Amino acid sequence: MRRFEFSRPEMGVPFRMVLYAADQATAEAAAAAAFGRVRELNDLFTDYDSDSELSRLSQDSGRGSVAKVSAEMWDVLSRAQVLAERTDGAFDVTVGPYVNLWRKARRDRALPAAERLERASAAVGHRKLKLDRRAQTVELLVPEMRLDLGGIAKGYAIDAALKVLGARGIRSALVTGGGDLAVSMAPPGKPGWRIEVAPLDVAGAPPARFALLEYEALATSGDLFQRLEIDGRRYSHIVDPRTGVGLTDHSLVTVIARDCTTADSLATAVSVLGPAAGLRLLERTRGVEGQIVRKPAEAIEVIETRAFRHHLEDHGDTDGGGLAGE
Repeated sequence: MRRFEFSRPEMGVPFRMVLYAADQATAEAAAAAAFGRVRELNDLFTDYDSDSELSRLSQDSGRGSVAKVSAEMWDVLSRAQVLAERTDGAFDVTVGPYVNLWRKARRDRALPAAERLERASAAVGHRKLKLDRRAQTVELLVPEMRLDLGGIAKGYAIDAALKVLGARGIRSALVTGGGDLAVSMAPPGKPGWRIEVAPLDVAGAPPARFALLEYEALATSGDLFQRLEIDGRRYSHIVDPRTGVGLTDHSLVTVIARDCTTADSLATAVSVLGPAAGLRLLERTRGVEGQIVRKPAEAIEVIETRAFRHHLEDHGDTDGGGLAGE
């Protein structure tokens, strides 16, 4: 088996695949199919394309329109709604009206006006999204609703890409997109895929640590790359659906789960919930471990689930963008 690596921009972030195959032709064909699957899902889930399935749902909000949706859209929305109920709305894919305001805020480098946030609040709330499980239909009950799948779609696409690689006979692979990744069988002769757990970007933060993963996923949520700073205050690109305001708690959440859809959505939910409620959510979720590193004031806090450290090595160097043992 030989190691092959491929990367392309997908879903607005660099997607990377590392896989082991007998020859280059097999590797290239498998990677092309997996990238193609990611692109197909992006075409469904993006809110930047007015003709995507997600955008069409939003455009019909408040009109009494009941839409039969694709299997992929149903899967993502139904899983999102389960997590929304579990978190009392801390995770909420109807957050789109707030997200649009904060996208403009980052461009203008100015906070959204309070009256605009107030108007947007009328169109946000997971109970305003109605799913009919028997008919597999979706209805957005209030005008001006906008769905945003930024906290779950990338993880779902990573899982789908890994499935395509497996169907193509690739037993050992890693798929990463942004701060999320999933792996299948460990590389030949290795105990697992050796993954860097990113450190918080402040002086004095604990150094990077490394997790050994096999048939697992890891997602990271925080404000390392996308944020807005105004008057010395730092606002995350992650918006609290309950308030409409970008998070100001400088933190980094890492979640390890059996699939990336779960890891991705939980990392976002924990970021919004904060350390105490976030830790309770992780500990109540089977097959999940997580870490929260934050700096609320001068002191740095590290909060972990009981078995998080079982995934970790003590130290070591990586040899490929945060990945080693490949």
